[in-house]
Amino acid sequence: VAMQDATAQMALLQFMMAGKSKVAVPSTVHCDHLIQAKEHASSDLSQAIDNNGEVYDFLESVSNKHGIGFWKPGAGIIHQVVLENYAFPGGMMIGTDSHTVNAGGLGMIAIGVGGADAVDVMADMPWELKFPKIIGVKLTGEMSGWTSAKDVILKVAGILTVRGGTGAIVEYFGPGAKKLSCTGKGTICNMGAEIGATTSIFAYDNQMAKYLQATGRSRVADLADGIAEYLRADDEVYENPEEYYDQVIEINLSELEPHLNGPFTPDRATPISEMAEAAAKNDWPTKIEVGLIGSCTNSSYEDISRAASIAKQAVEKGLKTKAAFTITPGSEQVRFTIERDGFIDIFTQLGAKVFANACGPCIGQWVRHGSEKEEKNTIVHSFNRNFAKRADGNPNTHAFVASPELVTALAIAGDLTFNPIKDTLVNEKGETVLLEKPVGDELPRNGFAVEDLGYQKPSAVGSEIEIKIEPDSERIQLLTPFEPWDGKNISGMKLLIKAKGKCTTDHISMAGPWLRFRGHMDNISNNMLTGAVNFFNEKTNSVKNQLTGEYGTVPDVQRAYK
Repeated sequence: VAMQDATAQMALLQFMMAGKSKVAVPSTVHCDHLIQAKEHASSDLSQAIDNNGEVYDFLESVSNKHGIGFWKPGAGIIHQVVLENYAFPGGMMIGTDSHTVNAGGLGMIAIGVGGADAVDVMADMPWELKFPKIIGVKLTGEMSGWTSAKDVILKVAGILTVRGGTGAIVEYFGPGAKKLSCTGKGTICNMGAEIGATTSIFAYDNQMAKYLQATGRSRVADLADGIAEYLRADDEVYENPEEYYDQVIEINLSELEPHLNGPFTPDRATPISEMAEAAAKNDWPTKIEVGLIGSCTNSSYEDISRAASIAKQAVEKGLKTKAAFTITPGSEQVRFTIERDGFIDIFTQLGAKVFANACGPCIGQWVRHGSEKEEKNTIVHSFNRNFAKRADGNPNTHAFVASPELVTALAIAGDLTFNPIKDTLVNEKGETVLLEKPVGDELPRNGFAVEDLGYQKPSAVGSEIEIKIEPDSERIQLLTPFEPWDGKNISGMKLLIKAKGKCTTDHISMAGPWLRFRGHMDNISNNMLTGAVNFFNEKTNSVKNQLTGEYGTVPDVQRAYK
């Protein structure tokens, strides 16, 4: 079980009521969601520790007491850390975050769940899941040029839409799948959450073995090699996929174009060659204000190295970014290694900001100056979600999702219609230059390096650990057990809201500034369904109180009903 620091708060508050001294399965907490990206990694991390010390102390003490591994602020993003340290072929895990599915890139069944489900498993209770359908995605050919693993899932999202994977596991197979790096596979599985998939997975192969070896887990690779035939589908499935999968999609990687998905939804897929026409037709702002790379989706060594190759070209060819540019490493291990290998220096020469190893702008933890003006503008990023207000709180920010290397090129050009495959740029000397295709290593040639992973083992004597929660805290609130059921059904229930259109987790409970209240039941309730559109009046945060006939905010009406 893996938990990030926002959702872990409520999960651990519930676990404290379970009467268990220790978790029943290996479990971890990762402090990645509460760090705001503002100026620079070191100052932002220091500020986060000051602002969230109460929460971090709570999570650390509960973890210490109950046998849970604790990853400190700055250690990295939960899904990258899990891939580097915990995921393994043939395993099964759950996590209190929708992008837990990232671990499918290492051949693991990994499913995002709610905190209550995580508590059940940690308390040694069975976990149930409705038997899913299986969607097969056959990959043929081989990627080249500007195309990356990110473009595979952007293409799939365009085919299946945000609902097409609901109730299904997506399994990638075929000769093209074997040629993708392990972290590239992780990127594809990660964004399976954006098509509603229960999870996504690849069969075990040599790319996974190489990654396990590079991350100090050669023994795991050897074990997987010994049972490799059981970590893949049978030959009959691959030979006649239509007979075994509920749906089959085929993508030729040799023909796949780089994509830009958006704005406002990750399934609006546009090949880069068609973006100029699409932007003009839809009146999208073409001037790019900010380019952001990183996040749990694309912050591996391979991602950063390919983006750095574009940045290096720009510096050498006398180009500067026309848009602001930021980098968010996925883990301290990745950050330390890319710094050693000179990539951070390259980005700095290009004028980029390097944020802390955390979720940051991807989940709205971004202090973007001027966003409060709510001006119409465009940003491009390598994250996974681009719903309205997701990154900066501005409903008029048009956010487009792409690969890190394409985001880097677009930040340099400052133009959404720029196609790096054929378009040229003019440098400081007035010379016309063409960016060459990105290059990079899947894994560091000199191995990964790190001085301090940021991991803390739990205490061997948990009974001696005291958990302190201030009674007047606005961040952490102890839970009160429900009264035993009296055997009667509840009657006379009133309808709170009927949501219209898309109702994602962002609409149900927005991230960003609200994350600070995830450990306080009463305070976080002020955020519940405030972003959902009411079917009856097509407004947000405005519902009819059936008791009085008057309209009020969703939280106010909820409290009136209670």
